[in-house]
Amino acid sequence: MNNKLLLSAAACAEALSIGRTKVFELMASGELESFTIGRRRVVPADALEEFVQRQRQAQGADGDA
Repeated sequence: MNNKLLLSAAACAEALSIGRTKVFELMASGELESFTIGRRRVVPADALEEFVQRQRQAQGADGDA
């Protein structure tokens, strides 16, 4: 990844290879940690990595489907 501490929804979408709308859904549901600075919603870089780890663990727990 890059050296940025905080990522925009667009940067998260690019990093995860998903759409911005899905990123905002994940933020709203609390699945992806985020907070606001001014009018902007940002995601800590480590929270993005934690999200991916949780997804990998959940997929592993469900089997190789």
